[in-house]
Amino acid sequence: MRFSTLKRNVSKEQQRVTPRTPQVSVIMPAYNVDGYVRRAVQSLQTQTFSDFELLVVDDGSTDRTGQILDSIAARDIRINVYHTPNGGAPAARNYALDRARGKYVMFMDADDWTEPNTLQDMVAMAEDNHLELAISAFYIDTYYGKDNEFYTEIKGCPSHIYLTQQEFRAGAWQLFDRNQLYSPWNKLFLRERIEQLNLRFRPTFWDDFPYVLDFIRDVERVGITEQPYYHFIRQRSESETARWRPDMYDKREEEHGWMLDLYEHWGLSGDPASMEMIQRRYIERLVGCIENVCNPQCDLSPREKRELIRTMITSDNARLAAAVARPRTRMLKAMIAPIKAGNVELAYREGKLISYVKRHNTKLFATLKANR
Repeated sequence: MRFSTLKRNVSKEQQRVTPRTPQVSVIMPAYNVDGYVRRAVQSLQTQTFSDFELLVVDDGSTDRTGQILDSIAARDIRINVYHTPNGGAPAARNYALDRARGKYVMFMDADDWTEPNTLQDMVAMAEDNHLELAISAFYIDTYYGKDNEFYTEIKGCPSHIYLTQQEFRAGAWQLFDRNQLYSPWNKLFLRERIEQLNLRFRPTFWDDFPYVLDFIRDVERVGITEQPYYHFIRQRSESETARWRPDMYDKREEEHGWMLDLYEHWGLSGDPASMEMIQRRYIERLVGCIENVCNPQCDLSPREKRELIRTMITSDNARLAAAVARPRTRMLKAMIAPIKAGNVELAYREGKLISYVKRHNTKLFATLKANR
């Protein structure tokens, strides 16, 4: 009798000290976000689904981010905080991926937050349909003014479970069109597939897009829900989305090549709907590159800016995109008109106008962008 009791007690002790494999590993890089990270973590702590681990990598923060995370983790055994020298978001995500134990992986940015039923609903969809990738709609909350006012846009597609790999590939253009296949944070990834592919984030800015492209290249079981959960926040002036990037145009050219390569791999390089989406996507982002050149932080002279814009809008890629793209709105038609006409001066003036609106009227810029 005494032996039996001892055996049960040892078993309980083993269960207490041996971590149980969680269903979901949530990965969050954090760098100098002491004004936001508590909200991000608390949105996970209040989830209706509790079987998860949170791996937060404090990426060499110089503010109070690390202290805030340590304080929260001390009271919640699901939270693991790692402090590393600053290496950028890709390195931080990879550091956490190497330590993740969950069946599924979800990525989250430390200045965003997510709805309480996110994990419960996403896991249920993945489990019920044996998915390798579950995708949800999401919110873009753009803050402006001094009173925390914000403009909300919802990005999403109708709920659907793709029954075959070919069905997903044929319909993926619609998901790209609604920004569903660019960022990792509105998704639940099967970790087994991540490890089979030895998939990690590339050491570059905008590292999330190639990561998702690599995952979906030969994915077979995908589902999407029209329900939005994740709140992507546009607020911080130092955010990656607001800075002038001297290499943005080269990066967009590289991304365009990735898209063409993906669709050639899928055997859809002759599909009209897919190719129209790719070319329209290219020319929309070309407008963004022109605006980037017209950012006051750009250290080129006005003459050099015009010459760079000339290179952009007269390239073979730009000419093909202008011929194939079919803008859905009058505003987008007007925005790409200078590119179609090859009019450098008009494109330059338009870029300056867009840059001015972006910097001085955040609400208007967000509204126009959502309805372009």
